[in-house]
Amino acid sequence: MDTVITAPGAGTALGPLLGGVLRAEARKLHTIRSTWWLLLAGFLCTVAVAALLGALLPAHLSLHQKTSADSVRVSLGGLHVSQITAGLLGVLAITSEYSTGLIRATLTAVPQRRLLLTAKALILATAVASTAIAGCFAAYLAFQAFLSAGDPMRTTLADPGVARAVTGAGLYLTVLALLGFGLGAALRSSAGAVAALFGLLFIPTLLTALLPQSWQDRIAGYLPMNAGDAIYTTRPEAHMLSPWTGLAVFSLYAALALAAGTVLISHRDV
Repeated sequence: MDTVITAPGAGTALGPLLGGVLRAEARKLHTIRSTWWLLLAGFLCTVAVAALLGALLPAHLSLHQKTSADSVRVSLGGLHVSQITAGLLGVLAITSEYSTGLIRATLTAVPQRRLLLTAKALILATAVASTAIAGCFAAYLAFQAFLSAGDPMRTTLADPGVARAVTGAGLYLTVLALLGFGLGAALRSSAGAVAALFGLLFIPTLLTALLPQSWQDRIAGYLPMNAGDAIYTTRPEAHMLSPWTGLAVFSLYAALALAAGTVLISHRDV
């Protein structure tokens, strides 16, 4: 059940109103069973893949491969799976209300649609960020725990770029969830938003691989997935954006999707 938030009168402050909507949206997100399943699945996949890689991979690598590898990025290999759960959660955080018809009750309770979308995005970002960052640190530590003493792939959180990369991986998943949320708000369809989200992530990268190398070097770093990946690397490849610039570019994609969702939800009946 939604908490009814009455429209503010002339003397109503925005802060208390936003606080009420945030509490209502937090209760709603936390009572949806899929939220917990997706957060748990993302966390476990990230950690489990890291543990498997730490236990099995080093024995199959040469000394040269170990010294040249970005071990932090390797330990976060589970992100290839957990990014799916983060994207799905972002989409379902808004489209599930359209599929059930609950959105009508929500918009009746909170007619300030931009405020409602802002509250939903904030609650989603908080839930994903807290779980994803914790999962990425657990994955990094699990991977390191399986490496033998003196292994060239061993690092510590105090090493340059390591803490930033691990934290950045969690931020990448958070922005990815917001990108899915924005597309969901714009399209109102779970299937359509999921297809658009993963099409945006994967198809440009595949198509760019067909272009001449000089063109790839110019544009590849600005593609959504490549830009987002930069934040959790400690050894950037040629023609990649710097870590924080890459995250900023990836965040811009999410901001555009959120802007589109905000405009459309403000001009539609439902």
